[in-house]
Amino acid sequence: MNRAEILQRLQDETVTWDVLVIGGGASGLATAVEAAARGYRTALVEQGDFAQATSSRSTKLIHGGIRYLKQGQLALVRESLRERGHLLRNAPHLVHRLPFILPLYTWWERPFYGAGLKLYDHLAGNLAIGCSKHLSRQETIARMPGLARNGLRGGILYHDGQFDDARLAITLAQTAADLGGAIANYVKVVSLLKPDGRVCGAAVRELESGKEFEIRARAVVNATGVFSDGIRRLDDAAAPELLALSRGAHIVLDKSFWPGGSALIIPRTSDGRVFFAIPWHGRVLLGTTDMVVTEAVLEPRPLRLEIEFLLVHAARYLAEAPKARDILSAFAGLRPLVKSGTGKTSKMSRSHEVVVAPSGLVSLIGGKWTTSRFMAEDTVNQAAAVGGLEARISPTKDLRLHGWREAGDGNPELAEYGLEAEEVVALGENVGDDLLHPRLPYRVNQVHWAAQQEMARTVEDVLSRRLRALVLDAQAAMEMAPHVARILAVELGRDEAWEDRQVSDFRKLALHYLVK
Repeated sequence: MNRAEILQRLQDETVTWDVLVIGGGASGLATAVEAAARGYRTALVEQGDFAQATSSRSTKLIHGGIRYLKQGQLALVRESLRERGHLLRNAPHLVHRLPFILPLYTWWERPFYGAGLKLYDHLAGNLAIGCSKHLSRQETIARMPGLARNGLRGGILYHDGQFDDARLAITLAQTAADLGGAIANYVKVVSLLKPDGRVCGAAVRELESGKEFEIRARAVVNATGVFSDGIRRLDDAAAPELLALSRGAHIVLDKSFWPGGSALIIPRTSDGRVFFAIPWHGRVLLGTTDMVVTEAVLEPRPLRLEIEFLLVHAARYLAEAPKARDILSAFAGLRPLVKSGTGKTSKMSRSHEVVVAPSGLVSLIGGKWTTSRFMAEDTVNQAAAVGGLEARISPTKDLRLHGWREAGDGNPELAEYGLEAEEVVALGENVGDDLLHPRLPYRVNQVHWAAQQEMARTVEDVLSRRLRALVLDAQAAMEMAPHVARILAVELGRDEAWEDRQVSDFRKLALHYLVK
């Protein structure tokens, strides 16, 4: 993706796009892929970096959501499981099968959860990725040696999908670009174009230069996640709130706290959510919480009480109880939930809604990573109708994403680059491939690649989302920042003062990922 060329395309006043997507998270990027795959002339702008907000702060799972079974949301579970199957086929280099074990501590849990997981298997239909299986106490311990054993009776094994959320976001951006879309980060919408009361584009500001220009389109899609209500109010200042927001916190520990390759799931905690311990990128990820928030922010931060909640549950279920000093990184994300009659966010559905305003602005509200393709299909159907575009059938159920490669092929350290892994290695022959830090697997050539091919513009872009250093080991990420800034300065033509600002800004950010 060449950002300079894309900005030139976006600034071409002679072009009217078929679809303009506002928002570069899961919803917006999936919508851009959907529109471009149908042959619509597609543009997307994102005010920050791709997946900078909610979409890089998930629990890293592509799953049906077993807690929704108890809530009776069978349609949502079925939809999610089917979409899980599509993603596993369309991006096997990014999404893989992960074994989960639900430990059993009372006699009634085996028939109760066993029946629920059999239904979970059944709802996946022909896209199922494995059958649930009952385990003895000994089998459960063998598969999860880090599990506390007091009162343990056995377990139930099933499978779900795991992924790297920020890397999938970059891949969707690249896929949309492959299909002819013009996709740009750090381009902020400042107003909507409505010359006759109908939305026909947006006035935007390119944040690095400050330059403002207009992008005209037959249909405009608001896919800004937790910021959706804000864009709706650019269209109508009196637009009612459609979103309820909740914050989910996660902590990351050394792999020694959870050896083995299986994930732990506790289906119900004291706040009604699910507790996970998930192996991920050589660490273990613990989550999550559910805290109501009233304001959408780009950089939500976990509260001390959320971290304590996770540590308490970790001490209950892990053989070795972690302390605050053991946390390598702590982060939080906001969930965009469609408002409902229930006041408790943990009970709100993760289903989406597509809302068309009288002006024609199409807003995608709610949803989650797992169902992003289906959400996009629904959204583009309605955007095409609003924009008077030729109706076209969605091709994305079987669309192989950028870099598609069979799982297990190639260099495992660079698996998420797919077919481009060899090019990343080849780049290292010219720029070097030394490790950036001894505690993390990331190398110099990956920073160059991020700047050249993945639109990374800042140290944060690289260390938080192109590489996952910040969420895996915040202290190591801080120590890597000067080296990364020097590389980016060369790639982007920046001066020493820019380097210093970048390092300072990143260190201030990373301090909030450390638990003191």
